[in-house]
Amino acid sequence: MTPARIVRRAAVATPSLAGIHPVLARIYAARGIDASEQLDHRLARLSPPDTMGGLDRASACVCDAIADGRPIVIVGDYDADGATGVAVAVRGLRMLGARDVRYCVPNRLIDGYGLTPALVASIDAPRGTLLVTVDNGIAAIAGVAAARRAGYGVVVTDHHLPSATLPDADAIVDPNLDDDAFPSKALAGVGVMFYLLLATRARLRAAGVFAGREPELAVLLDLVALGTVADLVPLDFNNRVLVQAGLRRMRGGGACAGIRALFAVAKRDPAQAQASDLGYSLGPRLNAAGRLEDMRIGIECLLCDDDAAALALAARLDAINAERRELQTGMVEQAEAIVAASLARIGASSAGLCLHDTGWHAGIVGLVASRIKERTARPVFAFAPGEGAAPEWRGSGRSVAGFHLRDALATIDARHPGMILRFGGHAMAAGLTLAAGALAAFAAAFEAEAERQLGPGGGGAECVTDGELRGCDVTYELAHAISVGGPWGQAFPEPVFDNRFAVCDARVVGARHWKARLAFEGCGTEVDAIHFGASDSAPNAGRVRAAYSLALDTWRGERRVQCVVRHLEPIE
Repeated sequence: MTPARIVRRAAVATPSLAGIHPVLARIYAARGIDASEQLDHRLARLSPPDTMGGLDRASACVCDAIADGRPIVIVGDYDADGATGVAVAVRGLRMLGARDVRYCVPNRLIDGYGLTPALVASIDAPRGTLLVTVDNGIAAIAGVAAARRAGYGVVVTDHHLPSATLPDADAIVDPNLDDDAFPSKALAGVGVMFYLLLATRARLRAAGVFAGREPELAVLLDLVALGTVADLVPLDFNNRVLVQAGLRRMRGGGACAGIRALFAVAKRDPAQAQASDLGYSLGPRLNAAGRLEDMRIGIECLLCDDDAAALALAARLDAINAERRELQTGMVEQAEAIVAASLARIGASSAGLCLHDTGWHAGIVGLVASRIKERTARPVFAFAPGEGAAPEWRGSGRSVAGFHLRDALATIDARHPGMILRFGGHAMAAGLTLAAGALAAFAAAFEAEAERQLGPGGGGAECVTDGELRGCDVTYELAHAISVGGPWGQAFPEPVFDNRFAVCDARVVGARHWKARLAFEGCGTEVDAIHFGASDSAPNAGRVRAAYSLALDTWRGERRVQCVVRHLEPIE
């Protein structure tokens, strides 16, 4: 695998601001934002709904359905963004007066992705029903056509990149449409749905529907935050406002029963909720249902208002996630062996990788691609056999900075018509389906496109840091300032620092983790450090250069700080 190298962000001028730790001000400046802006996460700072194209027509369709008492069916996706989007839609529309709100979501292994003709055929609803997609639909040309033939109205809400042809829906809301003026192109599907609810409420308000107090849609922001972080969309300012508002609800005890239950089974404290909890603890448990079983389990958990019932559903999700981890471990080990053999055969110059195995699970290949991408610093696709009658390969890919995965698939599709049956996605993640005999040809085309854009070898792995800390800066106060100074996430990375240390008192804990005292070179200040999963490779003594983040350690009520090592290299 490709060894990482530590690279520091360029130093920039840092203003001195009262009330902000100077290290935190330096971090904000390095990310190109004003510290005062970062601290102002009021919901009033959200980009206004009237700047998003399609919302006016979409909200009119929804209001008409509510006024007529027609059923509304939310068509979701089988990942955490889709599940939270469905829950936001169902809860929000009921709050706004819709009397008959239902949902359907495809099974990943049986139905495939999104609004398909087969999924339309499975919907048991009368003519005149309004279908509203969330986190899908922008590419559902055939599915929307089938819905219209069945007598359904269709409103598409999505955030994926559109192709040249759009579905013939009654309304389309997608901030990534070419002519859309909405300033935040990074909204997750759940965020787009939340904006549709805001626009619908505004239309109902103007019509005088709310005789008394109007519905408070902010109660849905815990769900919006979970879906936004779990979908790994860039946390631009607008998304940070949404996520921070949701985290405030969680910390204040205002989360829905399902999210409280997910915190409980993950053994996390919602009163101390951070974006990392959503991304690494809650999101994977929710996603596991869509990967291995049925995402309706996750949606029902998020829609449940009974604490005991929600906890039972969350426990099922926790058990499914444990099974997912076991499957993933075995598949990643197999993938690493495939990569080692492949690189030995074709050389380290290969800029992109395509991996497959007939025994792999289609719901896990995206996680395999993510792990191998992290370890090789190359864009990766992993494939498993499809479950349908026709022999197919279903692939999921993850990319690196500078290589737009969905655009690469579009380029390959244009150069090799018919090779790819279906595809879609984002810059950093995408999925596709190939006919059984097309895998080798696609692998060659993908590797060639990756080399064309990235050069031989893909550029190499980097561990990007915010520079050095002084030993006296490693305090509980700084760790706390960083923990509340986010939310940190995709495209707004958690601060990582690097220093030279002497290793003291190194030992293995929990069978696989390396724990040590590290002494800062030059001043001798010692700090606690842990490097998860690195017991086989980390040194027991000597000098090292370490990249690390700061974490709060409140074990047994103590207020301490710990360095979580991200990358370690010995110093000769």
